[in-house]
Amino acid sequence: MKRILVIHGPNLNLLGTREPEVYGKVTLEEINKQLSGLAGELGVELEAFQSSHEGDIVDKIGQARKSFDAILINPAAYTHTSVAIRDAVAACGLPAVEVHLSNIYGREEFRHKSLIAPVCRGQISGFGLESYLLALRAAFGIVKNERK
Repeated sequence: MKRILVIHGPNLNLLGTREPEVYGKVTLEEINKQLSGLAGELGVELEAFQSSHEGDIVDKIGQARKSFDAILINPAAYTHTSVAIRDAVAACGLPAVEVHLSNIYGREEFRHKSLIAPVCRGQISGFGLESYLLALRAAFGIVKNERK
């Protein structure tokens, strides 16, 4: 069975109450529940991980190559600042899909540049919870069609 790691970055544990006009009212628990349901339909195993600590995210990505087939990552604010996460995604050798609830290109100018996107297969943003579901389908399509 294919395995996909979902990484949620800083402050995503506050979803549902954090800036609902930007991120909606969906909670991280609800996102993970929806992802788990879709993973079951697709026949993939999912592990979700959230951290607001850059080093923990880097470590998790580094360990992923041993037991996962792909990564779905919402680096949150680290999208725009973390060379370390970018380098970890590039080094791990797994296909990755970047995901965001909000349309980062429709927000403040500093959010328009993703350091992570260039080392990912693609990026999905702006569709709220649906962004995550679309990203999981994309990651599944990648691992289904590639050998590890």
